[in-house]
Amino acid sequence: MKTKQIVGIAITCLIIIATGLAGILSNVLGNRVIEAQNKAKRGIIDEMLSTQVNKVDLPSDDFIGVINIEGTIGPSSAGSWASSSVYNHDLYMSYISQMETASNNKGILLYVDSPGGAVYQSDEIYLKLMEYKEITGRPVWAYFAGQACSGGYYISMAADKIYANRNCWTGSIGVIVSLLNCKGLYDKLGIKEVDITSGENKSMGSAGLDITKEQQKIFQSLVDEAYDQFIDIVCNGRSMDEETVRDIADGRIYSAKQALKNGLVDEIGLFEDAKADFAAAEGLPDNVKFFAPDNKLSGFMSSIFSAAEKIIPKSESSLVDDIIRNKGKGVLMYYAG
Repeated sequence: MKTKQIVGIAITCLIIIATGLAGILSNVLGNRVIEAQNKAKRGIIDEMLSTQVNKVDLPSDDFIGVINIEGTIGPSSAGSWASSSVYNHDLYMSYISQMETASNNKGILLYVDSPGGAVYQSDEIYLKLMEYKEITGRPVWAYFAGQACSGGYYISMAADKIYANRNCWTGSIGVIVSLLNCKGLYDKLGIKEVDITSGENKSMGSAGLDITKEQQKIFQSLVDEAYDQFIDIVCNGRSMDEETVRDIADGRIYSAKQALKNGLVDEIGLFEDAKADFAAAEGLPDNVKFFAPDNKLSGFMSSIFSAAEKIIPKSESSLVDDIIRNKGKGVLMYYAG
């Protein structure tokens, strides 16, 4: 074979390889651009929705405000605006602030049906309810529906009286940090995580690394601190001594009857019973309005934002990221899985 032919073949091979590499690089970059655009779109949607629904139109007559603590407690997201049965933190914080200055508001009734959730949001709304009580001098009651566990119970410690449905599960007083370890899977696939860090514990909890004993102790210290805070909240909310609370606060779930026996709730009954007793205790008429803000957007705006969420695609990496975030959050949680 002549030298020119060899050179030509070599050049052709190089062109083919370069073209292939360019295609791969283009796909990778394209996916990253799409992912960044999708995140930006979701951020815009969340911001627009938040702006529209956080302001609550309060009743003109006397009313008791109902706050539905439903679903997993955490930061508000686009999903919060699409469903009336999803926890909506920003809306509830705003609603409580509005009731603080509304003279026709006569109190707050928490309707709790939640397994709990994030430590931060659980504590923030608890403190907001305590602020409301201090500023207004008005009562806060709570009603436990199907479940009022962990963070749901934590928030309810702002309540002066707690009703529970007879089929309710409650308690789960404790803290958890969930981490997802994928190192075994990575090893099988020939993947190795490499982290350039400023300290040996900077990457602790990473999915591709085994956790060390020192790192376990660090996480345990965080859990213990949040747990002590929970114990203190229950002691204050239920007027119980610390030893008694720690005896029953090992993370277990209690039935309504067990919770009543242990002093975790005050009455067992229906939601209507709780509302009637609340009104009577405050000297309000039987027909006083119990008002809960609607999470959902109305009509045209709701359809627009629901459609916008559906047309934003998720890449494979986004789906994997969702799994890791949901199964191994790596953050402190007052949560009963």
